[in-house]
Amino acid sequence: MAHRVPLTLILSYDCCSGLGTTRTKSLGQEPQSKRKQEERLEMSSEGRVCVTGGSGFIGSWVIRLLLERGYTVHATVKDLNDEGETKHLLGLDGASQRLRLFQIDLLDYTSILAAVQGTTGVFHLASPNRLSPVQDPQRELLDPAEKGTLNVLRAAQESRVRRVVVTSSMAAIFPNPSWPAGMVYNEDSWTDVDYCKKLELWYPVSKTLAERAAWEFAAKERLDVVVINPAVVLGPVLPPSINDSVAILLHLLQGREMELNNLYIGCVDVRDVALAHILLFEKPLAQGRHPCVEAITRWCDFVAKVAELYPEFKVPRHSEDKQPWLVRAESPSKKLMELGLHFRSMEQMIKNTVESLKGKGYL
Repeated sequence: MAHRVPLTLILSYDCCSGLGTTRTKSLGQEPQSKRKQEERLEMSSEGRVCVTGGSGFIGSWVIRLLLERGYTVHATVKDLNDEGETKHLLGLDGASQRLRLFQIDLLDYTSILAAVQGTTGVFHLASPNRLSPVQDPQRELLDPAEKGTLNVLRAAQESRVRRVVVTSSMAAIFPNPSWPAGMVYNEDSWTDVDYCKKLELWYPVSKTLAERAAWEFAAKERLDVVVINPAVVLGPVLPPSINDSVAILLHLLQGREMELNNLYIGCVDVRDVALAHILLFEKPLAQGRHPCVEAITRWCDFVAKVAELYPEFKVPRHSEDKQPWLVRAESPSKKLMELGLHFRSMEQMIKNTVESLKGKGYL
């Protein structure tokens, strides 16, 4: 009999919340634009940037690509003494010369400022993620997400960075029961916070409140902020442990049943998400929100594809369409594609994720 896994939410995103005291540890493009505005923003290989949540699934790939492009990176982690957070980062090409790790607490402004100072841009990925029920949503999720985001933005403002890329989520776009029937979800949609609170879906509440706070701060303080909204992120895993979105695929292959019919909206490869972050930082004309998903698909479609690719595993069948309201879309991330991003297919990201799971001994 298949095991049923009670997952309250798996929508998007891996993160590193960043808790602890302040300590630092030293470790060692785009073509020039013709327009003055672009000259102001386009980063060279000598750029120095900060990545919060650097040890996480997405953050690790953002750092890897930044180092490959010649950037110097200030990366934040929760615990400098935890090799599970630091070892895979220290082993990246270029890390010994151009990577510096900082231990931060999202609610400790001073620790954040230490990591941001001296940089020209910030990638804010750090935010708590709890899939199981929480005892104190305000303390465990909402405060670190919203207040932590504001602390990062204040530090960026004080340090006079050029741009901040905030990692939000499709969980801040959806669910939205008032969205017009028959219309593809896009950046104009906002998650219904009251609806999610009633269902105790605290992760989308936290991401929505944090993103709204970011936009309000940006407007008031005239800070250049752009936002990326990834869906379920799959792909090769750099950290030693897997995150919750990759666990979706692992649980399916293990025969566990999951009910994500009201939450799942599609998937995206972590390498594409990481590159999207960098494009949003480097491209001066990028602005606003950016849904980041290869295609908007139903949960049952995803499960069927996994079962088709891996018939040797007992993948639970989901033949019934429990998402008749979901409008499928092949290119829902046009804004990112216009910046030069090309998405890997769902089939490719599933295969690459499974290869990674096998390599780490999970399968």
